[in-house]
This record gives sequence, structure tokens and C-alpha cells, in this order.
Amino acid sequence: MRPLEDVRIIAVEQYGAGPFGSVHLADLGADVIKIEEPKSGGDVGRYVPPYNKGEDSLFFETFNRNKRSLSLDLGTPGGRRVFEDLVRTSDAVYSNLRGDVPAKIKITYDDLKHLNPAIVCCSLTGFGMTGPRAKQPGYDYILQGLAGWMDLTGDPDRPPTKSGLSLVDFCGGYVAALSLMSGLHAARRDGIGGDCDVSLYDTAISMLTYPAAWHLNAGYRPARTKNSAHPSLVPFQAFEASDGWFVVGCAKEKFWVRLAETIGLPELLEDPRFTDFTARGENKDELLPVLEKRFAEATVEHWVSLLTEAGVPTGPINDVEQALTEEHTLARGLIASTEHEVWGEVRQVTSPVRFGDEPAEYRRAPRRNENFDEVMGLLGYSTEDIKGLVDDGAFGAIGQATP
Repeated sequence: MRPLEDVRIIAVEQYGAGPFGSVHLADLGADVIKIEEPKSGGDVGRYVPPYNKGEDSLFFETFNRNKRSLSLDLGTPGGRRVFEDLVRTSDAVYSNLRGDVPAKIKITYDDLKHLNPAIVCCSLTGFGMTGPRAKQPGYDYILQGLAGWMDLTGDPDRPPTKSGLSLVDFCGGYVAALSLMSGLHAARRDGIGGDCDVSLYDTAISMLTYPAAWHLNAGYRPARTKNSAHPSLVPFQAFEASDGWFVVGCAKEKFWVRLAETIGLPELLEDPRFTDFTARGENKDELLPVLEKRFAEATVEHWVSLLTEAGVPTGPINDVEQALTEEHTLARGLIASTEHEVWGEVRQVTSPVRFGDEPAEYRRAPRRNENFDEVMGLLGYSTEDIKGLVDDGAFGAIGQATP
């Protein structure tokens, strides 16, 4: 069995952060039943350009493999009935909505505990379910600004810069998945579930880590650094070779010794200005030009090969294509392939979350409402039950939503 094969999660999710968190649980074997609101055409991620055709997009494929889909209108009595029956047979309700919405649509623990006392209700929201911003929508870009990330990122003489990836969304998804699994452990131990009030804002603030500790305790004010340099360790940054860029990281004194010897500048080790971390930090304006001049004399491949052999942490600054074709990427099984009716073969990166030696299995993301018959069978509904729910509008325009 896969590690989470005995776990069923009802996912009221859409777009990026929520689906990113639950896809790791699905890859580990959890039965993630994705609830898609029929009036709006389901998860908005289905329509994200540029690689989209109708309701199929590569964006959606990335975050929804190994899941099942059910179109369900929670605003109708019939839709609510189906949802509550799913709660009775599931372990968790997982959502990523605005902070005030879970209570409004009654998917918190207090709303559902009478149906299943052990249910875990994990709500990943922009700003949390309490506080002055609870009712505000939260998006990655906005959170990177609010949490100080953009002020930390970029060169000193350039504007504040966001990460090239939606890191608040993705980290928030990981935090939600971890919170949900913690809740499941407690629920199975104690027989009582509860709420996981997780937010992108909390995630972003918590990831300020040691710069926050330095500021809170010593008044430290972070400043952007040239060439993505580490704020306190020198040398630990990007350097330009004759044909591109690479990173060298001397996080220990032994690496500094190896670096100076390997690049043919052993005299730097005798210079009192560069004897330790503190001295090199204080005199970085004298040290870094020396290193930059030397590194400009040869290629990235030359320096990376030489320094790697010497045991100095280093690596090229790859573009996306280079990263995806790295020998180590392929050796670690980080590229998966599924078959899709529209896209043919879909290749994508896999989850890094691992347990045991059993290889993960992958199936494409579901078409909207594709798993209707399976879920109805799971709930034991009769033909008459289903007809009544369809007539009530529980599933929206089911004729259009069913593949």
C-alpha cells in the first residue's frame, strides 16, 4: 500500500496554493476528491494560459495529478447533502479560500463535527481566519511584498523584486499538507478532529527566520546584496565566469581554505583581512574584486569542475532547461510522465516527498466531474437518489460537466 492509501480528503480547492499542497498527499496515495464549483466551470486553474485548450491546461495538470473530480454546488440543498455524506466517509476537508469563507459556507470543524467527530478541517487562506486582514484575498505576489520578501530580493540599486516562482503559494501548500497530516495523526489517536487555520501570510512571515531574529533582538535591518550574496558569509554568492554565472558557497572555514588553494590564490589565507568570517565580511570590498577577476579568466565548467573536485560547494546557475536535464534530476526520478487525451504525453516534475522504496505511480489530472460515477458508488446512492440530486441542481449542468 502507498503510505496514505487509507486516507480520504475532500478538497474544496482551486488555482495554485491549495492544489499544490494536496497533490503531494495524492502522490503518496491519498484519495483526494476535488470539489469543483459547476457554475464557474470548476477550478480556474483549468483555464490558465498560455498552454490551455478548453478546460485542459498544463498548469492544471501540474497541480492535480492523481486526484478525482466531482462537480458539486455546495449552495444547493442537494449539493450540501452530498458534501455531508462525503464528510461522513472521509478523514479531512481541505480548502484554500478567503479567510472568512470557510465559516460562511460551513466547512469548519464546528460545522461538521456532528457528522464525523474525527474530521480534520484544514483551511489554507490568504491571511488566516482571524485578524484585521481575514476577509482580504491573498495572492503570492502581494504576500511577497507584505512579508518583506521583495525588499530583501534583487540587487541594491534595483527595485524590490519578487521571486521567479510563487514561493509563498508553494510553501503555504507544504505547510497546509503538514498541518493536515498532524491533525490526522491526532484525530486517529484521540478520535477527535479539529481545525487547521493555516495562511499564506503566516507562512511568509515565519520564513523570515534568522533575519527576523536578528532584527527583533539586535535591531538588524536587512539590505539587498550584490550578486545574491549571503548577508553574512563571505564568499557565498554568484560569480561571473568567462561564459556565464555560477555560485560558490564557503559556509565553513575549511571551504574558504580549499577555495583559495584551488584557484591559485593561497596568499589570501595569510592576509589578516581575510582570516575568518568576520574579517572577510568587514573587508569584502577588498576581497571580492580579487575573486571576481580570477573567476572571469575561465569558464563556468572549468571552475565548477575544479571546485567540486576540491570539495568546495559550488554549482552553475542553470536555466530551466538545464535544470530539468541535469543528470542528478533524472537519476532522482524527478520527471514523471502521464498520458492525456488532449496533450498526449504530459511530462512534469514530481513530488519530493518520499517514504519507503515503492516507486510512485502517476495518473493525469481528472477531467471536470470525471469521477462522478465512482463517487456516487462510493456513497451508495441509488439511481433514484442520483436523479433527485441532479434535478435539484446539486451537480450543476451535469450533462455538460461529464466527459
